[in-house]
This record gives sequence, C-alpha cells and structure tokens, in this order.
Amino acid sequence: MSQPTDRNRLDEEASPYLRQHADNPVNWQPWDDEAFERAREHDAPVFVSIGYSSCHWCHVMAEESFEDESIAAVLNESFVPIKVDREERPDVDSTFMTVSQLVTGGGGWPLSAWCTPDGKPFYVGTYFPPEPSPNQPGFRDLCERIAESWADPEQREEMERRAEQWTTSARDELESIPDAPAEAPGSDLLEVAAAAAVRGYDTEYGGFGSGGAKFPMPGRIDLLLRAYAAGGRDAVLAAATGTLDAMAAGGMYDRIGGGFHRYAVDRKWTIPHFEKMLYDNAELPMVYLDGYRLTGDPSYARIASESLGFLDRELRHPEGGFFSTLDARSRPPAERSGAESDDDADVEGAFYVWTPAEVDAVLNEPAASIAKQRYGIRSGGNFERGTTVPTIAASIEELAEDHKLSAEEVREILTEARVTLFEARESRPRPARDEKVLASWNGRAISAFAAAGWTLGEPYAVIASDALAFVRERLYDADSGVLARRWLDGDVRGPGYLDDYAFLARGALDVYAVTGDPDPLGFALELATGVVEEFADDGTIYFTRNPDEPSSESGGTAGDDALFARPQEFTDRSTPSSLGVATETLALLDGFRTDRRFAEVAETVVRTHGDRIRGSPLEHVSLVRAADRVETGGVEVTVAAEAVPDTWRETLGERYLSGALVAPRPPTAAGLGEWLDRLGLDEAPPIWAGRDADAGEPTVYVCEGRVCSPPETDLDAALEWLASRREQK
Repeated sequence: MSQPTDRNRLDEEASPYLRQHADNPVNWQPWDDEAFERAREHDAPVFVSIGYSSCHWCHVMAEESFEDESIAAVLNESFVPIKVDREERPDVDSTFMTVSQLVTGGGGWPLSAWCTPDGKPFYVGTYFPPEPSPNQPGFRDLCERIAESWADPEQREEMERRAEQWTTSARDELESIPDAPAEAPGSDLLEVAAAAAVRGYDTEYGGFGSGGAKFPMPGRIDLLLRAYAAGGRDAVLAAATGTLDAMAAGGMYDRIGGGFHRYAVDRKWTIPHFEKMLYDNAELPMVYLDGYRLTGDPSYARIASESLGFLDRELRHPEGGFFSTLDARSRPPAERSGAESDDDADVEGAFYVWTPAEVDAVLNEPAASIAKQRYGIRSGGNFERGTTVPTIAASIEELAEDHKLSAEEVREILTEARVTLFEARESRPRPARDEKVLASWNGRAISAFAAAGWTLGEPYAVIASDALAFVRERLYDADSGVLARRWLDGDVRGPGYLDDYAFLARGALDVYAVTGDPDPLGFALELATGVVEEFADDGTIYFTRNPDEPSSESGGTAGDDALFARPQEFTDRSTPSSLGVATETLALLDGFRTDRRFAEVAETVVRTHGDRIRGSPLEHVSLVRAADRVETGGVEVTVAAEAVPDTWRETLGERYLSGALVAPRPPTAAGLGEWLDRLGLDEAPPIWAGRDADAGEPTVYVCEGRVCSPPETDLDAALEWLASRREQK
C-alpha cells in the first residue's frame, strides 16, 4: 500500500511558521479536511506537531528531526504528519494542550501528539531529541514503536481506547458547565486573590514562585494594584512594585532597545527566552502605566514608553497594524568570536547580547567602562559563548562614586551610550519577524496605546486609532459582521475566535474613550453583538462558534470536524482569558445599550462559573475582574464636552482609577442626537442619558457602584466626591 501522503503541502500556506517547514523532507500537511481524509483512507495514525514561528525549541526539533531524511521517511511511511501554527489555530492548540496537561501534568511547544485517523491523541509530549537520552525516548524510536503498535490489532485497540478516554477527559475539562448556576462571586474575591498572589510572591527576587523560570504575569500585577488601591495593604503593593522592578532590571527587559522578551529562564530574571511577542509588549506596558499612576514612579512610565516605542519601531506595519513576533534567534555579528566558523547558523539571543570588546569598539572612555559596569557586561559573560545579557548591575549612585562623577553626569553619559549601542546593534543581522496581523493580539496592543494616550500623550492615541482602522479594514466584514483571525500580506484567514472579538472590542472601546470618536464605540458594540450571537451558549461564552448553528456568513474553519471539544478559556495564560475579557467587556458596553442584553450574558457567565472562580481566584484573574465589574458596575467618568479639556486629560492620565471607563459625549442634546443616529440608537443609553454639559461648560459625571456625583465643571471636585465616597464605605 502506498504511503498516506505524497508531498509536503505547506508551500501553499501563508503562515510563516508553516512555511518554515515547507522544505522539510517530512510530507507535512496543514490541519485541514484533506489531511484527515488521507488518514482515514489509509487507516494511518496522525502525527500532530504544534508550534509557532519564534519558538526556540520548535526550531531545535526541526533541525534535529524534521530535517533528517531518515526520520522523515519513518513519518511519511507510517503517519499523516500535520503541522499547526498555534497562533492561527488556538482552538487546536487548546484542545491538545489540555490533553497534555491532564496526561503528563505539563505542556509547552513544540507540542507533539500521535492520534487516531480522526484526530484523537493517544500519545503526547513536547520536545523529543532525535535519539534516546537518559530522561526521554528518541523521536525516531518512538515513531517506529508507535507505527508497530498501530499495526498490531491488540495494541491498536488499547491505543484507541486510550484516545477515547483522554479526549473524553479533555472534553469534560474544556466544555465544563455546572448542572446549576452558582451564586455570583463578588468584589471580595479581589482581596482573596491578591492575598494568594502575595503568598506566592518571591520576596528575594520578585515575581511569583521561587524556583526555575519566571514568567511575566501582568494579570496578577494588575490584581495587586487594584487590591492595594481598594485596601491599602503595604504587602500587596510591595509584591506588585517588586515584580515590576525586577522585570525591568533583569535581562527579560531589553536594556538597549526597549521591550520585553518572552520570559526569564532563571529565578533572578537574568537570562531571557529571547523571542519578543506582541502580546507581552502590550500587556506589560499597561501594568507599568498603572504602576506609575498609583505610585508616581517615573521609571514605570519610561519602561512603558520604551516598550511601546519598540512595538512602533519594530512590529508595526507601515499602515498601522502590528505584526506578531520577533524570533529568538539570528546570525551572530561577524566580529563576534567563533561566528566566522559557522556564520550561517542562527544563534539564540545573538542580536541582543554583548561582549566587552563589542562595547569598547563603539564607545570611548569613560562611557565604555560606565556602560559595561551598568549593564554587567564582563569577560566570560552571563550567557553562552562568553556573551552578556545586559541587566542593571550597578546603580547610578555606585557609578557616580566609582568614576568620580555626579549622578547627573552619569545619567547623561549612559543616555548617549545607550543611543550609540542601539545604533551599533542595528547593523547586526536581525531576528526574523512573523508578519501575521492577528486581530486578538492587535486588540491588546490597541488597548495599550490607548492607555498610553492618556498618560504619555496624543501620539500614542493616534497609533491606537491607526491600528484599529488597519485591522477593521482588513479583517472585518461589516455586511456579515464577521471578524477574521489573521491578515498576512493580503491573505486573510478566519473566521475569528472569541479572543479576536473580545480583545478587539475592548481595544475599540478604549480608542473611543481616549479620542472621543463614537465610530470605534460603534465597532465595539458590533463585535460584542457577535460575541453574544456566535459564541454565547449554555450559560457561558465558548472560544469557538456554535458548531450546530453555523451562520451562512461566518462559515467554518478547515479541519473543524477533527476537533474533539469546544473549548472555553477560563484561565489567564500568556494572554488574558478570552472568557474573562469578553465578560468584562460586555459588562462595560452594556451602559451604551438601552436594553440589558449584554449585562444578562455577563451576569449569567459569572453565575455559571461562580464556584470555579471562587475555588481558585488567582488562576482566573480576568474572570475575577469581570465578576467585580458585574457586581459593582465599576467607575464611570462621563464627560460632556466638545473635547476633554487638556487639564482633565492630564489628571485622568496620572490618577489611578482602577478599571475606570471614560465615556465622552457631546455637550448638548442635539449633538448627542447626531451620535445616536451614527450608532443606530433610538434613545440615549444610560451612561449618556441626562448628562448634558452645565451652562455650556465641560461637565463631568463620576459614578461608582451605580451612584453618581452631581454634575461638576471641576474634575478634581468630582474625583474628591469619589474619594470621599470610598472613605465612607
């Protein structure tokens, strides 16, 4: 019988990750109906490999195994090999990752799964070396053993039974809906979750957990900032600021070019995993901005500004949208020792690390010595091949004392040195860039730039508006109301998932708030309607559309029939829980409706999952925030004016008002009527109704817990009303 596949089909795909494997001798198939038809036709097991373009260990496994002719022959002869870009197919990734976590207790990428012809996994793992090691089977041997077992009727029966058990368990986890709704959790969970975060805080090095790798957890930091603002416990603030400080001082933060790498591989935050992701550099600036608003520490605003500057400079499409990632690896600069012998090989971190000689080559004294001391760049280094990942190794005061200079002189020298080092680094071979424009990740970046628009100035708001327009024009079909997942050089893949709708809706809402333009608000309302109509069901909001009632406009996605579960995204991971963001966004947008449709869905979700949220609030930060918004209504700041006055913008940009929704509207009823016509509303929604400007002056109404201040033409007076109300609680 002929082998199941006859060629590698990834050359037909637009995904940069899939195209990285288009030249492999493995006959890779994309996740689509044809691949599974071949598996069923040849009664062959399926090998699924899931990763993404900037994944270091994905590259390693490809070089060791997928580029090996003999290993490829085993895969091609006995399996239908399928490659999945997790960023394009998060639904596939979620279902398989759940199986991995249930079976092995962990997961990661590359994710490797061997499956029945209908896509049900019976063996899972992550990275496998090509040959056996003391702790892992070799990939070649494993494939051969699985192929032999599949050919044996008794062993195959056991494999199929295992696949059914695993997929049933994963389905139960992903589709979990309680038999009866619970009591809705409330705002008290903010403090409960914050207390749990403080217990897990690493008091010595910052961050959470005291062993192994350290991951940025912006949701936890946001939670701590909110809890401190509400309760004033010093330990809560210390955990938040200690983590912000540690991340900014360590190697996870790019000292020379700004922006954050993916995570740190060590407890001390020194050595990063070097890929740079759009979502990290959206989520983290938002909590640094909030850290600045709450503490007044200008270094937090600077870190946010530099990180967003990195996005603008290196991940922004010329017309406005944001690309997805920069790879962890690149070719070393030619002058680096040892590079000449293998100058075609990409090396992890090569673009970002330094040797003392490289610093000396571009800086004069005393700048060279000061920069090396400041950033810890020394002989032997802290990373591979004697290189150094720059960190903050010496304070300004220490440098001033050591070099007999004033602190101001040291700062000036370091500022100039950093510019020179950055310019020198720009001449190095650059990491590859994944130029997918994902609706979901762009939504988070849009929210980040909109937040910066309040605190750092109007240019950030303009970038947010431009990015929203880019995504809306290329990924949204206004006639059908369908949002696609991905745009890549004109190629569109979709339809979108819940995170695409929810994150972009929130970004559009944030653009409306900072610009006072009602069109983004209208778009947010359209996307939220899509969430309710396409994803809400059974008292929850699923990650994928309802498969039983596909709309003729939205259609389906290739390979949907092979998915064994309809996932929900409960927990915050690299990005916030789409279920939590969707629920909170519906609660926010309900104030702009004249019915309670959005509120009813949000209320139902937090009741449905009330016991889950209460049972582990720290793992469900976004849902905790949503529950708080549903219960309390949060803070609303309605501004009736032709434009928010500059002094008010400055105040709102520097005052910490956790989760506050700013809702501009025209000053007069006539002007509001024009907005209502543009938005297709028959009457003013609650957040605007009856809130005209007072005597033609810009007027603000501040509300909390659905109780509002009197109309004020002085923003400070309205905020004093809010502070007084909180003191009386």
